[in-house]
Amino acid sequence: MLNKVKTFLKDARAELMKVNWPTKQQTMNYTLAVIGISIAVSLFLGGLDFIFEYLLKTFILK
Repeated sequence: MLNKVKTFLKDARAELMKVNWPTKQQTMNYTLAVIGISIAVSLFLGGLDFIFEYLLKTFILK
């Protein structure tokens, strides 16, 4: 059992050494892109909600 754990940890370390980690600048750019897209989508959906609420109150719930 102990040998299996040692082998697993050794293999996991070897795989982590193969990973191409992003640079700090790439991480910042990706983070800002995700935040920007999230804000844009939330504004779009909020706008749709506002429009549908207005239409509902104006034409259906007179």
